Amino acid sequence: MFGAALLAVIIAARLWYPDNAGLARNDFLTIAAIVVQVLMISFRLETLRELRVILLFHVVGTAMELFKTDVGSWAYEAEGVLRIGAVPLFSGFMYAAVGSYMVRVFRLFDLRFDRYPRRWITALVAGAIYVNFFSHHYIFDARWVLLAAVVLVYGRCVMHFRVFRRRFRMPILVSFLLVALFIWFAENIGTWSRAWLYPNQLDGWQAVSIDKLLAWFLLMIISVVLVAWVYKPEPLGATQAADAEIPRLRRVSP
Repeated sequence: MFGAALLAVIIAARLWYPDNAGLARNDFLTIAAIVVQVLMISFRLETLRELRVILLFHVVGTAMELFKTDVGSWAYEAEGVLRIGAVPLFSGFMYAAVGSYMVRVFRLFDLRFDRYPRRWITALVAGAIYVNFFSHHYIFDARWVLLAAVVLVYGRCVMHFRVFRRRFRMPILVSFLLVALFIWFAENIGTWSRAWLYPNQLDGWQAVSIDKLLAWFLLMIISVVLVAWVYKPEPLGATQAADAEIPRLRRVSP
């Protein structure tokens, strides 16, 4: 919901925000993102516990933004005062939107897992992925090696999720790919709205390279690891045992 609201604000600012407004568009987007986040907490759509991991997404994302804009991977309009260097503060909220989506999905769909890998192993893989986002500008780009590591670590894991009263399942790698694909579509909308631009879009908008899909897939691993430290991944059997226990307890109640 947070991500959808932020994307809607970005589109609206592209279509209707006046060029000669006293408040720079980037500053408007930052203020709007803060308002949306406050409303999410006020209406209890997110909990304070979840807010902690969302803020961590914000910090992790902003740090990467500072580096990536400095090396010219992408760029923002040079306007506004709510910024750190060349990075407007609203950019961190785009990563926070991913965090918000992840924690809400985990809770609302009652996610359970078969053969979820040990969290310390997933943390090592996520750490290596994050380092590679920086280091590949100077040394060997290990993204394909990291992709192989992700497949090895998560390949046997199956995710169970609840829709109303029915449970469904899918390989967790498929869920990573689907979310990465959704983010890639959202990124196309964001660049069309000129919230930020890649070098090949400066002379005219064109679709974001499909190669970015791999980057977002790998970023999903970082996202999952961060959320897993707030909501520990549990096996499906834990839910089934709890569901089976409820009728028994009701029978002995006076």
